[in-house]
Amino acid sequence: MKTTLLKNKFLFVMSAALALSGCKTTDWSKVTYTTTPNPLEMHGDSIKITVKGSIPAKTQAPKEVITLTPMMKWNGGEVALKPLLFQGEKVKEGKGIVVAKKKETTFSYSETVAYRPEMRVSEFTAKAVTTKKDKVKKEYQLPKLADATVVTPLLAMSDEKPIMAKENMPRVTPMSSDGDIHFLISQDNIRPTELKMDDMKALMGFIAGSQTAIKDEKGKKTIGYTKNYDIKGVSISAYASPDGEQDKNANLAADRGKIVAKELNAFLKKNDLMYLIEAIDTVKIENAKTGKVTQKTTNRSLEESFYAFASTAEDWEGFKSKMEVSTVPDKEMILRILSTYPDLDKREAEIKNISKAYTEISDQILPSLRRAKIIVNAEKKCKTDEVLTQMAASMPDSLTAEELLYTASITSDMATQTAIYSNCARIYANEWRAHNNLGCMYLMQNKINEAGASFDKANQTSANNPAVLNNLGIIAMKKSDMKAATEYYGQSNAAEANYNMGRINILNGNYSAALSNYSDANSFNAALAKLLSGNNDGAMSAVEASSDKDSGMGNYLKAVISARKSDAAGVAQYLNAAIAKDASIKEIAKTDMEFVKLKENEALKSILN
Repeated sequence: MKTTLLKNKFLFVMSAALALSGCKTTDWSKVTYTTTPNPLEMHGDSIKITVKGSIPAKTQAPKEVITLTPMMKWNGGEVALKPLLFQGEKVKEGKGIVVAKKKETTFSYSETVAYRPEMRVSEFTAKAVTTKKDKVKKEYQLPKLADATVVTPLLAMSDEKPIMAKENMPRVTPMSSDGDIHFLISQDNIRPTELKMDDMKALMGFIAGSQTAIKDEKGKKTIGYTKNYDIKGVSISAYASPDGEQDKNANLAADRGKIVAKELNAFLKKNDLMYLIEAIDTVKIENAKTGKVTQKTTNRSLEESFYAFASTAEDWEGFKSKMEVSTVPDKEMILRILSTYPDLDKREAEIKNISKAYTEISDQILPSLRRAKIIVNAEKKCKTDEVLTQMAASMPDSLTAEELLYTASITSDMATQTAIYSNCARIYANEWRAHNNLGCMYLMQNKINEAGASFDKANQTSANNPAVLNNLGIIAMKKSDMKAATEYYGQSNAAEANYNMGRINILNGNYSAALSNYSDANSFNAALAKLLSGNNDGAMSAVEASSDKDSGMGNYLKAVISARKSDAAGVAQYLNAAIAKDASIKEIAKTDMEFVKLKENEALKSILN
């Protein structure tokens, strides 16, 4: 903040009078100065001060030296800054600024002072000592040169964003089973032996296992079923071998698919699973003469959506794959034929010309291509939220890490979350997410040491993890180690870490960098960064759009913004609102140098008294 130039006179009370013909002794009563800024401001860890002054002619005695020592002074202490020397024209071998006798002399002074908390309520002043021939003639205490200190950057809130690791538990578990049925040449009927093959027995068992029968008390009659998983559909891919006429093979492949579906339908009926392909519709029928309404049930077929059919008239791709791994004579020649002749009939004729090879092809390869591939797809629903919550409380060791992480995420009770994450970290010691999320729980409870220990364990199990590094950075900030926090955030490179760097940049005085960190975020700190960058209107818009809009500190920041806009009414309005939310803010405002220029405002006086 650059203040209006204040022109004050150095009130040196001189005991000697000026002679009309020239200056016999030093008299700086006409010296003027400007201190910038006023009040002084803290940025980063220091206060930068600039003083510019003008010394009129006939002010400095030609043989005298003035040693001016600026200082920061507060109730109970002071600190001296580097001194400034002025000397008359006749002082020999001096090192000060030579003050001309007959013309104006200007000077400037700049200094950077390390900020300390005592300087928050202080003043910038100076002492002066007049000497002649190394003999002290007089000592002076100058009046206040500037108020000190504006410390608005220290309003930056601890709003760091931790990163919780996400659970990846599927809401349903996909399941499947598959099997093959092989056919004789030019046939579409299913041989009983095919259904007894291991893969088909497993497939049928998978379908039947989708539900468990509930028996009556005698254990004989089925009175219901318990669903174990949902059969979602069946895909049937039927093939014909690449020998014979194409049109005939196309029909043959399609028929093989249909006969497989028919066989499966019979199996579904036998196991009370026909509901998968049929839905019962209830229709109300009104008798036109009597007006009586009756109900009729009809079966509506869902078979088209349950079965997904595909057929391949001549399975040349399967033929090629099996040929490549076979020991058939002239294998390379046959493979060249496949790549040379795109016409399928020509291709088949050329292969048949290799009589010896074709005999082995007919025995070894073609039978395996006359088939139907069956895939049964199912979904198993995960445990319900209610069941998971009960198990997490009573038997956590029986749940998977994913189930525990998920269960913790669906509760808003912090104690319950902490307990679940703690159990997960105990049971699954190498699961970094458990340690990380437990650390976040401790962090929210302000248990900094416990949080740090959990994040360290997470870092050991998942080194250089962006989420964990970000969280370790937050712990470093909680322990006032900005250097370590900066390193962690830089290594993390997560979006949250970039946001968290905003507070560090505010405290370091890097406001443009802080603006970049916050980007288009609307938060207290984002508004503060805009204010410190000189964008008062942007700061007001940001805090108004933030979650702190109506909080005590949010209103206090709006009062500071109003003060910088010289809006006394706004200062009064927002200070009243801030103090109403948090009475302790009143004591902060009383000594805040942001309001020093309005200290005589009657409305402000009534609020702060």
